[in-house]
Amino acid sequence: MGTQGIEQTGGTGRRALLGAAVLGAGGAVLGLSGTARAADAGYGNGGLKSLPKPTIIGHRGASGYRPEHTFGSYNLALDLGADVVEAGDLVPTKDGHLVCRHEPEIGGTTNVADHPEFADRKTTKVLDGVSTTGWFTEDFTLAELKTLRAIERIPANRPHNTLYNGRWEIPTFEEVLKWQDEQTRKRGKQVWIYPETKHPTYFRKLGLGLEERVAKLLHKYGKDKRNSPVILQSFEPSSIQRLNKLVDNPLVVLLSTASSRPWDFVEAGDPRTVADLITPKGLREIAGYAQGLGPTLDLIIPKDANGNLTTPTTLVSDAHKVGLILHPYTMRNENPFLPAEYRKGTAVDAYGDPFGAFKTYFATGIDGVFTDNADTGVLAREDFVNG
Repeated sequence: MGTQGIEQTGGTGRRALLGAAVLGAGGAVLGLSGTARAADAGYGNGGLKSLPKPTIIGHRGASGYRPEHTFGSYNLALDLGADVVEAGDLVPTKDGHLVCRHEPEIGGTTNVADHPEFADRKTTKVLDGVSTTGWFTEDFTLAELKTLRAIERIPANRPHNTLYNGRWEIPTFEEVLKWQDEQTRKRGKQVWIYPETKHPTYFRKLGLGLEERVAKLLHKYGKDKRNSPVILQSFEPSSIQRLNKLVDNPLVVLLSTASSRPWDFVEAGDPRTVADLITPKGLREIAGYAQGLGPTLDLIIPKDANGNLTTPTTLVSDAHKVGLILHPYTMRNENPFLPAEYRKGTAVDAYGDPFGAFKTYFATGIDGVFTDNADTGVLAREDFVNG
């Protein structure tokens, strides 16, 4: 499982906890039947060691089956066996509330275009260097956003999900925190969430800093502790560094392609790329303020020009050596999202062989994975653990 060589000395208490979680996976993962299961966390005191390895993280809920970042998607992810639910990608409203949307631009994930009263809100902005046209959460009050309903983001790949268009509203982060407690009581085991700060530098320049708002809500609900069932993530290392000073939650740095630069690096004039961050030196630096990495799957196993998997990199072992866990993203069942050798046919909405892909990625020793199809992930983990 790739857990050898994890350093448990010389780190923070939180990092030691995560190291113990990885090293203790053999005992935590195997149930009496030999299949992976989540240990009962005792309603919040078990910490990350209560999660099975590999951990199955419901990406924006169960977004393979329901419009993403809705309570319909979040609830289904739990029903399908997800250990953690990514609820949600956090963006602010005009009046300072945090809501769960994949991006601040909501034209592709809500029915805002069907609301004539908001037609004049459509605009073009530069978002992290990219000209983007649409409707943006920061131009709406929470009350206005609550009049909208979620729709399927990628209907070409998921036409069946459009059946649920218009059924659910946009959740706030505070509602998610309450939902987490309700579901924990209802299901009799601790529900975990994995929110992300989206475009934090962009929003800070607008006077809508995310980290302080996240910390305030976590503190209000008593979920800002080392063992709290809330893992925080961001593509901007400075956002994680800021959160590290505000809360004691486990923290994860997200990593895009090797040649890309985090936007906060661009703004600060830092020339480093993701390739620099995943060197031994870069990983040691990250381990000083975070406990994990969320790399794209291509940083674990690159693809060739034809989309086939090649030789795994050393990222898993290198990260484990400095006590970092790895939760790469994103496993999906549909053909276009799978490595070429695991596709079946050419239909963009047809399933390939995700079980084969899961097995290959699990074999690298990753500690968990984000997936739009939690049920597929849970079954693939059972196959992998049982050998």
